[in-house]
Amino acid sequence: MVTQSEGPVLFGSPYQADCPARRILDRIGDRWTVLVVGVLADGEARFSQLSRRIEGVSKKMLTQTLRGLERDGLVRRTVYPEVPVRVVYALTDAGRTLCEPLRALQEWAIAHLGDVAASQEVYDRAN
Repeated sequence: MVTQSEGPVLFGSPYQADCPARRILDRIGDRWTVLVVGVLADGEARFSQLSRRIEGVSKKMLTQTLRGLERDGLVRRTVYPEVPVRVVYALTDAGRTLCEPLRALQEWAIAHLGDVAASQEVYDRAN
């Protein structure tokens, strides 16, 4: 990574260990991130709604994923001072730009599920 006197320059190659792009790829390539963004693509949601829609995610992992996405500027957390307090999550403008590429990955996974399963079976029988 190249640095300047006022701080790091955020460009480089994600194939280098210290490249900031690698951390972003780690975030958006995470399975829970893909699913959270997929749910929030439909509009804002409360924690409990996300938890119900994303089967298998623990509360701890959902919390960590949402905090990471919020920190990265991809999700906005809004607290409404009501009784009881209402908290909703929504994609930011930057988060919305992820919807199309992540949807393409989901569609690819669904379209190729049979081929991948067949390849896994052949591999497992041979090994």
